[in-house]
Amino acid sequence: MRTIRNWCLFMLLAWALAGCREKAAGVDDFTRSLYVPEYASGFGIKGAEGKESVLLTVANPWQGADSVTMQLLVVRGGEPVPDGFDGQVLEGEAKRIVAMSSTHIALLDAVGESGRVVGVSGMDYIFNPGVRSRKDSIGDVGYEGNINYELLLSLAPDIVLIYGVNGASPMTGKLAELGIPYMYVGDYLEESPLGKAEWMVALAELAGRREAGEKAFAAVSARYEQIKKRVANRHAEAPSVMLNAPYGDAWFMPSVESYVARLIADAGGDYVYKKNTGNASASIGMEEAYLLASEADLWLNVGTAATLDELKKLCPKFTDVRSFRNGGVYNNNLRVNAAGGNDYYESAVVNPDLVLRDLVKIFHPELVEEDFVYYKQLK
Repeated sequence: MRTIRNWCLFMLLAWALAGCREKAAGVDDFTRSLYVPEYASGFGIKGAEGKESVLLTVANPWQGADSVTMQLLVVRGGEPVPDGFDGQVLEGEAKRIVAMSSTHIALLDAVGESGRVVGVSGMDYIFNPGVRSRKDSIGDVGYEGNINYELLLSLAPDIVLIYGVNGASPMTGKLAELGIPYMYVGDYLEESPLGKAEWMVALAELAGRREAGEKAFAAVSARYEQIKKRVANRHAEAPSVMLNAPYGDAWFMPSVESYVARLIADAGGDYVYKKNTGNASASIGMEEAYLLASEADLWLNVGTAATLDELKKLCPKFTDVRSFRNGGVYNNNLRVNAAGGNDYYESAVVNPDLVLRDLVKIFHPELVEEDFVYYKQLK
């Protein structure tokens, strides 16, 4: 009888202990917002009550995506992966990262974590001095469509940062086969200058440093708004601004809602092409481009041209427009490495305040004493 009683007590104790055991969080339990972006539309970070792990969600990570959601679970504290979770899983912080875009490097560098990069795509075109100083120990895995997966696997990455252009990245299938987690980074899809920069918070989360990312971004945002205030009362003096140079027989003009058009407006300029209100650049003919350039006070972002002579070769019929004749042509290629890697397309994503300051210096030079960072006047 005593044996039966002892056995019953043992079973009751076992059941009690089982009931006290930590319950694994389900995906639906990740409802507590840890970070809600103020400007970016492509990511969010959530947690579950009483859990260390976080769920990073990326929305519509390529052009044309509609209602596409990708999830990455960052597992911390030895917590189990929820049953049925079919997203990507990162165990702990990402100490070894392969970055498929140079902007990913800039986003990590903004929070002091570019040292985690062990692999890149196109080392020759990367501008970041810290990464270039380690180029002999960083693997160049090649470009999408021709990835060296043997090299990539040898780098033992904790995660690969990828992007989609007009569809899903062709890398995802092979990465899944190799058991390497990945995350889409959609900074280039954001039209807000601050929205692009805000992705530094998402990448800081991967490194276990979200608070540092929030602090770094808050500083960028504050500086941007301060510079924007300098031109708050200058709209009546806004110079008209033409953009770009010919690409073959076409000339592409951004939307009025685009990243560059928003920067122009925030810097106190007036973008000349207001027809395009869509979400992509519009192709116009050379004749229309000439008419727009003729109306403009300033002409920016003229391709690879580093001098007026080079621009003349690109579009010889445009040498009589006012901006060309009056020294009003500026290009965003002040910082270019020997291979042609342009830092504007790398670190400017995390420095919208510096880009804005450059533009204010062009549009309203009396308001800015600092030297240009990304732009230069063509001569």
